[in-house]
Amino acid sequence: MTVRRLGRLVALFASVVAALGLAAIVAWVVAMSWKPGAPYTFQGVDMSGVDGAVDWWAVKRSGADFVYLRATVDADRRDTRFEENWAKIAETGMRRGALHHYSLCKSAVDQANNFNTTVPRTDDALPAAVELAFTPDCTARPETGAMLEGLRRYLDMVEAHTGKPVLLKVTRPFDTAYGVTAAIPRSVWAVQDYFTPDYPARPWRMWQANAALHVEGVEKPVHWDVVRP
Repeated sequence: MTVRRLGRLVALFASVVAALGLAAIVAWVVAMSWKPGAPYTFQGVDMSGVDGAVDWWAVKRSGADFVYLRATVDADRRDTRFEENWAKIAETGMRRGALHHYSLCKSAVDQANNFNTTVPRTDDALPAAVELAFTPDCTARPETGAMLEGLRRYLDMVEAHTGKPVLLKVTRPFDTAYGVTAAIPRSVWAVQDYFTPDYPARPWRMWQANAALHVEGVEKPVHWDVVRP
């Protein structure tokens, strides 16, 4: 192979690499700004205190109609910003709902008590949500019957406090393992970036469509959600 031909091949390879890099950057930028369009007219975010200080008026200007705040995690962890953010969201006129991350390593009763003592009963609040997802900090995998029994106990206690059915935010791996959306008759909040979810056993009510959206007023990426019309 001549030096000239080798040089051409190197230049071609460099051009291909540059083009692929540019395509990846463009795809990343699009993904960070993508929201579902019609027919999803009611859209919003779910967030927690780890997202830092938030300009809620700016979030509203970004197109959010509602906000779900993570209030509690397992049996004893509470979001230190929940009370402040709960009040500030109400000032903007956006709808607000509270979310609990359910742990397979903790008592369902203790988790319900944690949520109920953290989140006030508010008549105009959206239904409370419980997030069901596997996380690295809990490796327990109880038998399906025991898991569902505990979850039902949690739901009974929280619904007695809030006066509304709880929304089940369930990831695909968790639903595959435990069949939650088939076993428990509650509205489903499905989780799948960019593509319409197809895994719940019943039609989903809400969809987390983008887990890395950048919106005005928040320094970190947020979860963007839409409601089925």
